[in-house]
Amino acid sequence: MDLLIIILALGLLMLIAYRGFSVILFAPLCALLAVMLTEPSYVLPFFSNIFMEKMVGFIKNYFPVFLLGAVFGKLVETSGVAESIAKTIVRFVGAKRAILAIVLLCAILTYSGVSLFVVAFAAYPFAANLFREANIPKRLIPGTIALGAVTFTMDALPGTPQIQNVIPTSFFKTDIYAAPILGIIGAIFVFTIGMLYLERQRKKAHAKGEGYFGVESGNAELAASAETEAAQASLSTSPQPSALRQWLAFAPLILVGVSNKLFVMSVVKWYPNGFDFSKIGLESFGVVDLNTVAGIWSVELALLIGIIATMIYGWKRIMVNFQTGLNASIGGALLATMNTASEYGFGGVIAALPGFSVVRDGISHTFTNPLVNGAVTTNVLAGLTGSASGGLGIALSAMGDKYVEAAQKFNIDPEVMHRVIAMASGGMDTLPHNGAVITLLAVTGLTHKQSYKDIFALTIIKTLACFFVILFYSLTGLY
Repeated sequence: MDLLIIILALGLLMLIAYRGFSVILFAPLCALLAVMLTEPSYVLPFFSNIFMEKMVGFIKNYFPVFLLGAVFGKLVETSGVAESIAKTIVRFVGAKRAILAIVLLCAILTYSGVSLFVVAFAAYPFAANLFREANIPKRLIPGTIALGAVTFTMDALPGTPQIQNVIPTSFFKTDIYAAPILGIIGAIFVFTIGMLYLERQRKKAHAKGEGYFGVESGNAELAASAETEAAQASLSTSPQPSALRQWLAFAPLILVGVSNKLFVMSVVKWYPNGFDFSKIGLESFGVVDLNTVAGIWSVELALLIGIIATMIYGWKRIMVNFQTGLNASIGGALLATMNTASEYGFGGVIAALPGFSVVRDGISHTFTNPLVNGAVTTNVLAGLTGSASGGLGIALSAMGDKYVEAAQKFNIDPEVMHRVIAMASGGMDTLPHNGAVITLLAVTGLTHKQSYKDIFALTIIKTLACFFVILFYSLTGLY
């Protein structure tokens, strides 16, 4: 019965998320429903001392990363940085290689710290233009953007400042460069197989005579044509930046990566023994454990550097609608933070229920290897919640300490656990009810029926990549 209660709560949350309702409200309600079915008198104590504690703790640690990433992304979009990078990529790979160009554009933006949700808005006008010129079916645009934005640059490549790569740092005492060999191998696996898949789909469409507007005519075609012509017009009217300015557009993105690495090395030197507030007469604020915050601080400082550099690059364009853009990015950051924090609190409550021990022990007995155990658990939870960061938060909130103990027992470096679990969070998360998938389809004006098949194929590839990395590590011991 205890196990059925947990399954009911998870299934209900998944259904609600798929229907488009906010998990900010329904994650605590689903969690407390599970508590009530277990023991009604526990509801209020669990809400105050478990759900809210977990939720607030997540916000305390990660809200600045969400906020700075959203602001940076908006500035990259409005400053002309994204436009300049897109034109540079097209100049090198050619307009006819539209799929590769858009994947590279999205990968560069995501790896540099631009929010995943912002990338879809920034990349779509260029994708629509290039796909139309190359006569590639529009239905392949969502899969192309997804490959560049929500796969290998989200959690596989070492150094990516996306939240899925930041969350594990506070649990495993690592930084975002954890297990670089495994991360690079996983990224190559996903990029290579993903590109082969998308190119195969393009060739199949071409063989059937399917172009940008498909093989059918009608109102949908006319609407798509008008939309694309508008996007093309907006691109053609913008002045072509000079060669120097096009290269300078990469500077803010490069600065984020370089400064992050420097801060990772510097922060531990600034505070070699952490920070004890009692030494300055503020005993009530406790002691800062540098191992749990060094990785987060480094990302935050690096994003600040990127924001400043982007403002210098495109000051005039940014200031045209600065207030509107800034407020929009802050609103987006608040929503993303609260969504994930609410799911994190949900995970804390579920982990405290008697039925969770059945789930945990069942997975532990089925998969004794902690890497496989962590990958399966995180993958399943990310799929159920429709959120990589949400599933990751639930898994680590519930079993983070167990994974640390298991890694020590099996002599597995914490960096390996970090990389595997981070990659697992970005596996089955992109099921149909995933927020990023829904947003991406809305931005491109397409439906699940038209384009989700390609996104799901990438979901399978990304899931396989995680287990490929585990196999590689088991055979070689390299990380």
